Amino acid sequence: MSVETSQTTFSVLLLIISLTEAQDCSQPCACPADPPLCPLGTSLVLDDCGCCKVCARQLGEPCSLLEPCDHHKELYCDYALLSDTETGICMAQEGQTCDLGGVIYRSGESFQPSCKHHCVCMNGEIGCVPMCASDIRLPSPDCPYPHRIQIPGKCCEEWVCGETPQDHHYQSVVAGPSQIHPLPSSNPVTGFRPVFPHGPLGESPKDNCIVQTTEWSECSATCGMAISSRITNDNQRCQLERQTRICMVRPCNSQQEKEIKKGKKCVRTPKAQQGIRFELSGCSSTRLYKPKFCGVCTDNRCCTPHTTITAEVEFRCPEGDVFMKKMMFIKTCSCHHDCPQDNDIFLALNTRTMVGDYDNDM
Repeated sequence: MSVETSQTTFSVLLLIISLTEAQDCSQPCACPADPPLCPLGTSLVLDDCGCCKVCARQLGEPCSLLEPCDHHKELYCDYALLSDTETGICMAQEGQTCDLGGVIYRSGESFQPSCKHHCVCMNGEIGCVPMCASDIRLPSPDCPYPHRIQIPGKCCEEWVCGETPQDHHYQSVVAGPSQIHPLPSSNPVTGFRPVFPHGPLGESPKDNCIVQTTEWSECSATCGMAISSRITNDNQRCQLERQTRICMVRPCNSQQEKEIKKGKKCVRTPKAQQGIRFELSGCSSTRLYKPKFCGVCTDNRCCTPHTTITAEVEFRCPEGDVFMKKMMFIKTCSCHHDCPQDNDIFLALNTRTMVGDYDNDM
């Protein structure tokens, strides 16, 4: 063997060793001071060495111990697809595909059906986040009639100040005329009481705020974990904002029909017989719960929440992160023929009123 060949072989061995060391977990953790900013829809996860927070690799992308796949989307690193045993390809767990407008998406696949939504298919279910801001502009003395307009060449609508009122536009932007609590005034809508020039100093916007709050919307899915929302200005700045809470009307594939008693057509509000942990994006509730759910009927009626409470639930993720989420808990359900339309994630949510909802520390 020549000297040149020996040097080449030695260089290749050094390269293999350095790559192997880069991908194993024997090296000390060396993480950046600030975690990376991940693209919309990409999870920030702990690498498989338990060292650093990294942006999860997505379906079809290369992966390794230091660049794990997005487990929140049920992706895993398949090392059998490449000859390099240190690098794999992110693949989806066996799951149902999603059909949206005749287009089939694989489980774990991300896509944008329009410029306004970023979606992901997860085992037959489609979840989407809006790409456009959902902020609400409150009328003010210098802008008494704000409204949204479509700008040519831009995807998202933008707020402008109009000179004349739009017919019911403020109410339709917030939640519809049947949901907004009307203000006791015939003047242009405003969230503030008058403040005189020589009034008391040190007041915050909340001191002069007339609280406006819509009802909670219906749960965005008829089974499994979903989202409910409302609009309110009950905050320190007296500015309208969208609040969300997670909700579960009933578990999927729960076979509630078996619980209907003989001679009855519905099971209205069944309760979980055993304690369960709620699952959200791969994270689990730290407590066990025995929640009530809405049941089913055999006469084409559907059962939906009627009386609910909202409480904080603590979740813990596999990488150790802990976070709190507001969640809807059902007290009673009603069964009726005014059923929500299924399978269209872009339809406006139903506006059936839920009564007696209040925050509760469970």
